[in-house]
Amino acid sequence: MLKKYFGTDGIRGKVNQERVNGEMFFKFGLAAGTYFNNQKKSKQTAIIAKDTRLSGYTLEPALVSGLTSAGMHVFTFGPLPTNGLAMLTKKMRANMGIMITASHNPYDYNGLKLFGPDGLKLSDKIEKKIEKLIDSKVSKNLSNPKVLGRVKRLENGSEKYIEILKTNFPKQFNLRGLRITIDCANGAAYKVGPKLLRSLGATVYEIGTSPNGFNINKKCGSTYPNKIKYYTKKNKSHIGISLDGDADRIMICDEEGKIVDGDKILAMLGERWKRKKILKGGVVGTLMSNFGLQKYFLQNKIKFLRSKVGDRYVKELMQKSKFNLGGEQSGHIILGNFATTGDGLLVALEILFSMRKGKKASEIFKNFIPTPQLLENVEVKDKSIIHSLKCKNAIKKANRLINGEGRLLVRKSGTEPVIRIMCETENQAILSKCVNIVKKSFK
Repeated sequence: MLKKYFGTDGIRGKVNQERVNGEMFFKFGLAAGTYFNNQKKSKQTAIIAKDTRLSGYTLEPALVSGLTSAGMHVFTFGPLPTNGLAMLTKKMRANMGIMITASHNPYDYNGLKLFGPDGLKLSDKIEKKIEKLIDSKVSKNLSNPKVLGRVKRLENGSEKYIEILKTNFPKQFNLRGLRITIDCANGAAYKVGPKLLRSLGATVYEIGTSPNGFNINKKCGSTYPNKIKYYTKKNKSHIGISLDGDADRIMICDEEGKIVDGDKILAMLGERWKRKKILKGGVVGTLMSNFGLQKYFLQNKIKFLRSKVGDRYVKELMQKSKFNLGGEQSGHIILGNFATTGDGLLVALEILFSMRKGKKASEIFKNFIPTPQLLENVEVKDKSIIHSLKCKNAIKKANRLINGEGRLLVRKSGTEPVIRIMCETENQAILSKCVNIVKKSFK
């Protein structure tokens, strides 16, 4: 059975439309609180963090109201990266963690990412149970006034998160002598990102650290790498770090101004971890991972598996296969030894740790050669058009052109009203032709 509210990465949509509004967030809170309260007799707790969207001020109170109406105690942290919330959910032994964010989307989107007590994103099975509660009668799930939850604001989330990140590295590890440019996308890491790097001794040039409620991801961050490219070269930095709105994605810019995506980061970490005998099993990518990455791992005798798109599916396959490294081309990288979900700052520290003996960023990322790839996101009114005969015939036609010398992937976005068309082949002359063949079938 398909899910009604949850997509590939929680709940997401345009603010004050359909599922992302105060009324629905109250229902989400009430349903999630009811589900977790039903698991134990004792009082349950939830912690909430958010990014910097203006809509967070309206959605957070509604969510808190729903949770406390279900009898849950709630702690709120304010702006904090998604994995910081996941880490603190586990450290504080909370029953659930909720991140209010729409990740890399513009300010007029928002949503939720839900985590269980283990810091892992909730399974499809649990999400379906919560959806059933969302659609049930509100009065059925309201708690007795005697057992309503309480709410407390905590101001030390950033310090706690930084503390946890640092424990993953030797005490003597520092960044003294390094010039680092960081773009925080005017999002959740706008305070904690520069603070973390400075606490380790780096000279930090920060951009994307002046959120106003509307500028999150706006011509900045990991989805707009031109900015980090420009400022890394302008500041003569040793490396540039670009995060997205909730800091679970990362893109790197080396000192030469070259952008390093998630596939290249995975290639570097996979090879390095194997050499250091840290790698367990192999590496998990997704259907969107570049074919060149697959060939690179094959050449280096590293097992490589593909999951469905979405870091939760990457993590599920990592667990199932007992691998400790996985990620996506978009910059979601999961370091299984240290985290349960993507964490841009943690990955940045791991990259910086590998540079500690004077290595240049351009050196450590000289790994695989990507297969030429073209990705286009096509906005559509109805994503079910992907199942039409016209679309299926177009895909067949494009595949005949590729003739087994590459890949074509056409899929619905789980978070936006778009269909993603990805083509990769060594025959660059037919890349755009194949994408356009499929794109025309949507008209």
